[in-house]
Amino acid sequence: MDLYTASKGLASPFVFTQAEEKLPIGAHGLIGDGFTCALVRADGAIDWLCLPRFDSPSVFAALLDPKQGGITALTPAHRPFKSLQGYDSGTNVLKTLFLVEGKGVVQLTDFMPWTNDPRLSTHEIHRRIQCIEGSVELMATFDPRFDYGEYTPSMQREAHGIIARGKGGQTLVAVLGGNSVQWEPRARRGVQAPMRLNQGEQRWMILSWNAPRSEPIMAYRPAELLRATRHRWREWSQRLQYDGPWRSHVLRSALLLKLLMFAPTGVMVAAPTTSLPEWISGRRNWDYRYTWTRDSAMAIHAANLIGYRAEARDFFHFVRDILEHTETLEVMYQVDGQPVPEERILSHLSGYHGSKPVRIGNGARTQIQLDTAGALVNAAFTHEQCNGLITLRAWRRIATIIEQVRSRWQQSDHGIWERRDSKHHHVHSKLMSWLALERGSRLAYLFGATEKQVCWAAAARQVRRDLWARGLDARQKHFVMAYGLEEPDAALLLLPLHGFVKPQDPHMLATIDWLRSELGYGPFLYRYQNFDGVGGKEGAFILCGFWLAELLAMAGRIEEAQRVFMAHIEASNHLGLLAEEIVPETGELLGNFPQAFSYLGLINAAVRIDLALRLRDEGSRKIPRFLLETLQHEEEEEVYKNI
Repeated sequence: MDLYTASKGLASPFVFTQAEEKLPIGAHGLIGDGFTCALVRADGAIDWLCLPRFDSPSVFAALLDPKQGGITALTPAHRPFKSLQGYDSGTNVLKTLFLVEGKGVVQLTDFMPWTNDPRLSTHEIHRRIQCIEGSVELMATFDPRFDYGEYTPSMQREAHGIIARGKGGQTLVAVLGGNSVQWEPRARRGVQAPMRLNQGEQRWMILSWNAPRSEPIMAYRPAELLRATRHRWREWSQRLQYDGPWRSHVLRSALLLKLLMFAPTGVMVAAPTTSLPEWISGRRNWDYRYTWTRDSAMAIHAANLIGYRAEARDFFHFVRDILEHTETLEVMYQVDGQPVPEERILSHLSGYHGSKPVRIGNGARTQIQLDTAGALVNAAFTHEQCNGLITLRAWRRIATIIEQVRSRWQQSDHGIWERRDSKHHHVHSKLMSWLALERGSRLAYLFGATEKQVCWAAAARQVRRDLWARGLDARQKHFVMAYGLEEPDAALLLLPLHGFVKPQDPHMLATIDWLRSELGYGPFLYRYQNFDGVGGKEGAFILCGFWLAELLAMAGRIEEAQRVFMAHIEASNHLGLLAEEIVPETGELLGNFPQAFSYLGLINAAVRIDLALRLRDEGSRKIPRFLLETLQHEEEEEVYKNI
């Protein structure tokens, strides 16, 4: 069923009645080309785009400041109108349907040409507007502002379009098809072009980065590229090996994560945006356009679970290659492996709905996060387990990292949540130190390093004893956030997920109940509740809810796991996209958007719950062994007992 047919008889999720409206974070779709992504608003405006890559300065940033940020749009000229968005099946080609009251119906198709080969990238956005019914007036807008809105480029009219010129020779070309197109100055700077489409007519608008000049619209071959892009995305989607009850959600998650991958290095950014607030008007606004070692490790695990072995391999090779050139494992990197820039505030931008400050760079880059090494070593173990191959050279670097864990695990750190107060002995960080040593000892066996195997196994047992002795509350009933700090921390849910403790252990069951009572709001969970050096409210953390669903499935509480899982699925926007956080009372999405963490959690939880259902209903014989081993890292018969 196409978008137009689906719209009949259904209420549209968005109704636009005014020229300018404050839209929620979730009122966007996402398109991308393996280098960067653009956010497309439900009214046809692109209000966030960095070129030529994710962490480049923005060319459109109206998302963070409607006046200063810059924008481009194809939108109906008359209000009111309704908007309905959807993706072409199995692709990241976005369609937006406008139903203009008393006028007609037009459909906007947005995509960035994509082939899964970074050598063929054009750094272009293609937009097709088609009139399906009636006669509709539209307005095309082109108002780029380079360098996060600090620089307004000069605008030069050419025979076939408009070329915006920035500092250092940067250009952004806008070409709008049609003989009657007349660009005219816009009140706020930039240019605009009114046009009318009658039933059956269509036009293309092309945006091209660093093109030397504008070309006739057909020179960009938009229709051919649309067909090729659809084909490539559907070809890629067919590799999905998950056939459980939530296949459509898992596929959309995989497609989204692929959009967040930087094709030249295979690395994944945490999100394509910066400074979308974790609470409106709050100060929890961070730049997520970088790659975290922890996220890459989670991506290796998730990609292997659903059959995307090439992507899992690329994630691992990025981290492996980084280790070839450095003595220390960093918390995060730029997409090309370079250090993340120092954090600074862009004071000229007002922030999303007035939520200052707007930050670029990330101050957490210098933090001590001892869990990072555990994520890396576990990723290496998963890579080997799923028929990957760790070279001797890479093994030597990983062994160095494991040795650092052995010597440093007793230190305090800032933890997984990158708190900006004092350091603590976080239980989650001790868990990941144990994981690094335990998985490291298994890897040492594969490489014949008997001495290291014995040494690291002994160290892992030492960490385990320490965590059991100091990681529980005073009554020895449940685990706590940190040694001597009896606060709840949703990261404690990872203790069974990494095999440290069985999910049915009384201490873990008590921990689950305690976390839900202290941090829960219905099926949702907040990360923690104590002061972290930043202050201010935040939403419930979506990833933590998926952890909870996964753990409930492991503990045999399958119906409860499905309820929690479905609540988080339903928290996605109209396109199935998730942010980092949510306001449980209203369903409003918060934080950078879309958020890779959330999708990694969704995939893991979907696979785990499906596995629990299959074990309950079918037994173990029809379940691929690699799936069991990847999830639990234990002997097969033990897995059956613990899920």
